[in-house]
Amino acid sequence: MRVYAIPMRNRFRGITVREGVLVEGPSGWGEFCPFLDYSDAECVPWLECAEEAAGLGWPAPLRATIPVNCTVPVVSAAQAFEIVAASGCTTAKVKVADPGAPLSSDLERVAAVRDALGPGGKVRVDANMAWDVDTAVKAIVALDRAAGGLEYVEQPCRTIEELAAVRRRVSVPIAADESIRRAEDPLKVAVAGAADIAVIKVAPLGGVRRALKVAEASGLPCVISSAVETSVGLAAGLALAAALPTLDHACGLATLSLMTGDVSTASLRAVDGHLPVPPRAPVPDLYDRYAADEPTTARWLDRLARVTALR
Repeated sequence: MRVYAIPMRNRFRGITVREGVLVEGPSGWGEFCPFLDYSDAECVPWLECAEEAAGLGWPAPLRATIPVNCTVPVVSAAQAFEIVAASGCTTAKVKVADPGAPLSSDLERVAAVRDALGPGGKVRVDANMAWDVDTAVKAIVALDRAAGGLEYVEQPCRTIEELAAVRRRVSVPIAADESIRRAEDPLKVAVAGAADIAVIKVAPLGGVRRALKVAEASGLPCVISSAVETSVGLAAGLALAAALPTLDHACGLATLSLMTGDVSTASLRAVDGHLPVPPRAPVPDLYDRYAADEPTTARWLDRLARVTALR
């Protein structure tokens, strides 16, 4: 087990350093990196995902490459333009609704992303449950106009009921993320009436095999997204995207650009808007460069021990 700590390029989900544990098993490497706002019980699927990668490997892929979007954090409009222009992607996911930030800054960021993509690109936004229903409706209409048409809005509100209410009042498609992955039983979440698209993340759902079942149960087109892992964890997301029977949307797996480094020389970075599907997770041969200090290592190993005891 190896604990890493990699600085972020910009604050993302309230963090400036991404941390986690890399575990090795008979099939290779897995990654355990739940965000700090996850309880020990919520972390159990993350551990199961890491164990699947390290101990079992993944189902056979149905495709060799995965189309991906670039991710634009809460940055200035000028920075947003630069991120998208340099990405090589034709789809961009833009973070919006940052606490304390005005809608006007989101509109400027989204407009800059549209300018960088050109008229043929696709713009999607993610509000991370920040809005109530009325605020969501107002913001979505304005963002759709700024984008010259949004592909979809991800998790504008917290609950399934709120998503359904927003969906009835706007023409922009709605995607469910947290409503699926943080549900008590993701296999039983009825999102079909509340969303048009299911955002599926492999680690919070317990691995590729379980995530495939959740994707099927959702009854919706799926977008596979990362939890901002190193290439070790991203490989599991790519394995999931590669195993889906159909894949109609670019996936949110090109997230290494959000960090200042990676643990492997076989880094999973997008080229021309696509990522290759590796047969297993890359070996973390650059781990020593990003090894966590002793207090961070102790904290993560203690967390891992607590989560293991819950299984």
